[in-house]
Amino acid sequence: MFQNELFRTATFRLTLAVVAAMIGSAAFQFFLGYSQATVFEARRSDTLLYREAALLQTESAEDLERKVRDRATDDLRVIMNVTTLFSQDHQYIVGDLHNWPAGLVADGHVHEINIKPPVRATPTDHSPGVLRMLAVGVRGGRVLVLGRSWHMRSELRLMMRHSLLVSIVPTVLFALMTGIVLSHRALARVKDMHEAIDRIMEGDLHERLPAGRQRDDLQRLAGSVNRMLDRLERLMDEIRDVGNDIAHDLRTPLTRVRARLDRARAAGHSAEALRNVIARAIDDLDQSFAVITALLRIGEIENGRRRVGFARVDLDSLADDIIDLYEPIAESKGITLAHVRGQRVGEVFGDRDLLIEVLANLVDNAMKFTPEGGHVTIRTSEDAQGVVLQVEDTGIGIPPEERRAVTGRFYRSDKSRHVPGSGLGLSLVWAIVQLHNASLRIGAARCDTALPGAVFTICFAPLSHTLIPGEEAA
Repeated sequence: MFQNELFRTATFRLTLAVVAAMIGSAAFQFFLGYSQATVFEARRSDTLLYREAALLQTESAEDLERKVRDRATDDLRVIMNVTTLFSQDHQYIVGDLHNWPAGLVADGHVHEINIKPPVRATPTDHSPGVLRMLAVGVRGGRVLVLGRSWHMRSELRLMMRHSLLVSIVPTVLFALMTGIVLSHRALARVKDMHEAIDRIMEGDLHERLPAGRQRDDLQRLAGSVNRMLDRLERLMDEIRDVGNDIAHDLRTPLTRVRARLDRARAAGHSAEALRNVIARAIDDLDQSFAVITALLRIGEIENGRRRVGFARVDLDSLADDIIDLYEPIAESKGITLAHVRGQRVGEVFGDRDLLIEVLANLVDNAMKFTPEGGHVTIRTSEDAQGVVLQVEDTGIGIPPEERRAVTGRFYRSDKSRHVPGSGLGLSLVWAIVQLHNASLRIGAARCDTALPGAVFTICFAPLSHTLIPGEEAA
């Protein structure tokens, strides 16, 4: 089974593809080299034939016949060159060939002629011989036939084929061995990953894939999977914590409802007392429903389902609406609520209803922790980085070590335990800010007083840097 998996790995298949490409490349190089060598040999043979014919045409009839006879008496067992003298009517006079070659024309041009059997070949050699042949007229009304054998081309082809086999066979074997080794190594790593994944599926969420130093693709993939597992583990921890917090926060009002209803049932109260008990029970149930509604809204916003309502939003008009809404409440608590505008404030791209909810939560949170005589200020401005919305108060402030935690669900600091609330307001603000691709910073308004106050700064991207659906063409 291991061997079957070894040859089915992507690494081994890639090695086979590389080997096939190497064989194809070597075959193409052989074909190209052989073709070029054949053309070169043909041109060289033709040039030699033309030169030799030109020299022999200048000879006298007697000298020419003597030279042809001398060449014909050569004792080579395999004749490489052919020289024969024929009469005008193609009758043999002297030379290597006794018969006029079929297909040869005495036109002064080189022709490729197949001679059967080869001229003066060994007794056991009956293979045809191919020659480059030239027939020209010479003195005495005779015809001179010259020829050169293709033996060099055959030897060249044999040599190149032998070189190809000698070079490609060890190369292919080495490539296959390399592929097997690499596949074995990759398969071992994949096996370790499978074992780690099995342990994770069995419930060991702390298990991680072996990533090494992430120097190759497989290790980088394992590193990405590990980061995903880290994120999933954190999300599961958050879900578990949220579940515990929900159970804790809902248990208190539900317990109060049950206790009041038990006391009302056991004691003989008047109608007015029963109405009070029912009213308080309704208040506790409303608190429970508010927690559930806030959690559902946070989940909806974090899933990005509200982006369909995005449009251009003027922050100045939004801040004025919040001032009009909360100014009577601020006056009843003795708090000054103001809006400070910058020199120029651009529009942002977002959901107006959600942004109103953000600003309302921040202002309501600021008024809860600002004592009588304090100030809550809404500031809108714009700089090179974007459009800025700030809510500043003169309350008790948020310690630096808690500024990151206050955006978590159900978080309540020790200073806010006496203040009514579910601890979901800033979580909702954070979710809406993330939905708008904005940034949220929490800091102290002042550092030299007993009440440092808090300042929430939301920075939106400039409208010119935001791609608005339906306005791309503009």
